[in-house]
Parts: sequence; C-alpha cells; structure tokens
Amino acid sequence: MQPVAVLRMPVVRFVREGCEVVCSEGANLRELALAEGLQLYGLKGQLGNCGGCGQCITCFVEVIAERNGSALSERTAVEDQKLRRRPSSWRLACQALVLDSVAVLTRPQVGRESLSSLIEQARLEPLPKGPVLAEEEPPLSDEL
Repeated sequence: MQPVAVLRMPVVRFVREGCEVVCSEGANLRELALAEGLQLYGLKGQLGNCGGCGQCITCFVEVIAERNGSALSERTAVEDQKLRRRPSSWRLACQALVLDSVAVLTRPQVGRESLSSLIEQARLEPLPKGPVLAEEEPPLSDEL
C-alpha cells in the first residue's frame, strides 16, 4: 500500500486555560475551542453571539506565538472590517482556520495584566510541530 495523503495535526496552545489541543489542519478555531469546553466568550458573548458568522465580534482571540508566520489562515474581509480598531494580533476565532501550531489567548480584553507572565512564557516556549499521519490507499479490488 502506498500513502495517499499526509495529514498534519497542528497544536493549539490555549494560554489562559493552560492546555494544548491537537487538531486537524484547517480546523476552525472557534469550533475547536468550544468542542474542548473552553470559555471563548465573555459575558456579552455568552448572552448572545452570532454562532460563528463573524458578525458579533465576541469570539476574538489574540495570537501570542506561531510556529511559523502563517499558523492561521489569512484575515478575512469580515475580520479586517470588524477588527479595524483592535490590535493586529487579534483574530475572530470563528473566521480563523488552524494551519500550523499556534498559541492564542482567549478573551484578551479580560485580565491581561494578571496573565503577563503566562503570556511571556507562551511567547518563549517553542510550539510543537504536532503529529503527522499518513492515510494509506485501500487495496485495489479485482472486481469491476
């Protein structure tokens, strides 16, 4: 059998929560955080959010470190418009796809000062590459 596809599995380090999550390449950051039971939203977002359409801007995260310069997909036009008055390191989790290992801070607008040592540590600690899986081609059948 010959390998057909190589599946990269980036690691997302959630700094505030102190956990790392392995995901498939191209995973939606919002869906990943929610599937892991992480508190992505502040009070406003908990009371009402757009469900991942990029309209309410309550799911923003701050990119603290990247394994390479493009660990998340490029900013969308929605993000450019909605986050125009926010730091360039902030992203809407619902619009960001994970392409490589990355460290993010959820709810960067809350309690940032008390997290300064965690943030600095996350910037300095190398991000893991994450596992690489290979899917194998199924055997060919003699039946046609």
